[in-house]
Amino acid sequence: MAKADIVALDAQAVRTSVELAARVRPADLSRPTPCLGWTVYGLLAHMATQHYGFAAASRGDGDPARWKLRSLGDDPVASYRASAEHVLAAFAADDVLERMFPLPEFSSGSPFPGARAISFHFIDYVVHSWDLAKSLGVDVDFGPDLLEVALAVAEAVPGGEARLAPGAAFAPALPPPGGSRLDQIVAILGRSPNWSASATWSTT
Repeated sequence: MAKADIVALDAQAVRTSVELAARVRPADLSRPTPCLGWTVYGLLAHMATQHYGFAAASRGDGDPARWKLRSLGDDPVASYRASAEHVLAAFAADDVLERMFPLPEFSSGSPFPGARAISFHFIDYVVHSWDLAKSLGVDVDFGPDLLEVALAVAEAVPGGEARLAPGAAFAPALPPPGGSRLDQIVAILGRSPNWSASATWSTT
C-alpha cells in the first residue's frame, strides 16, 4: 500500500460513518452498541472527540485536553458531521504524512509518523462504522481493497494484556469466524460478528 492511500482509505471510512450517523434518529441515541457501556450517543460522542484529537495531533498539538470527551449539543448528528469534516480537512494537508503526530491517548512517549497515526484513525472508523451499523440494525459495506488494508492494520494491533487494561481501545481477539472479511476484522479487535442490539436488550 502506498502511504498516500491511507489518507484516501481513511476518508472513505469516515464518510461511511457520517452516512450511518445521518440515519440516527433521537430515539436511537439510547440504543446499545457493541462497545461495552456505550449507547449510540456515547459512541458518536467518542467518535467526534477522536476526530478533533487526531486533527489537533496532525498540527503537532499533543494537549491531552484535545481528547476530553465532547458534548454533541442539541443536534448530535450535525455535531458528528462537523467533527468528521474537521478531521478530513486536517488530513487533506499536502504534507500530513511527513508530520509527526503526538497521540497522548496512545502513548505518552514519542509522536507517531503521519501514515501510522492515520492508520490508527482508519481502523477505528472501519470498526466504529460497523459498531454504529450494528446498533442501528443496518448493513455497512466497504470495498475489498479497503478491507484488505484494514485486515492488515487490525492484525498489527498489539494483543496480550494490553487489551485487558482499563480504557483499552480493543478487547481481546475472538476466535477467527468463518464469515466475511469485515467479520474477521472485528473479531480480531474483540467484537463478536454476531452481536445485535435486540439480543443485548433482551438480556438487560
